[in-house]
Amino acid sequence: MEELPCTIHGTKCLITGFGRVAKVLTKTLLALGADVTVCVRKYADMAWIKIYGAKAAHTSQLEQEAQKCELLVNTVPAMLFNERILSGLRKDCLVIDLASKPGGVDFDTAQSLGVKAIWALSLPGKVAPISSGGIICDTILNILRERGLAS
Repeated sequence: MEELPCTIHGTKCLITGFGRVAKVLTKTLLALGADVTVCVRKYADMAWIKIYGAKAAHTSQLEQEAQKCELLVNTVPAMLFNERILSGLRKDCLVIDLASKPGGVDFDTAQSLGVKAIWALSLPGKVAPISSGGIICDTILNILRERGLAS
């Protein structure tokens, strides 16, 4: 939020992907009053996105959807945001890549185009290590329980 010149409320946000991180992010941005669109490959995900209360778009519409947004958050670890798409972004658009390596944003091209882009690897561990450690611990214990290796 500190990277945006405005509040999240009313901001046009585009999220790519609908995995664990994107689902939580979608709910959080909606709770803050953002205008959220989630761009995905799977049509089944589109139904869930609408149930969450967000707008759904297919990846075939990525370029058009990206041109409308003020905040773009990528969660897909594949190169989606190349020069063609980055050059069509609004000048005030903030791009945040939450995807693991190799990420989904061409950061060199973004910089040359003057697009503000942040690669936010290792969140939430960098800003909330105790909370994220607890979540990881719970996940590992659940996996061990499912495999009958813990009670």
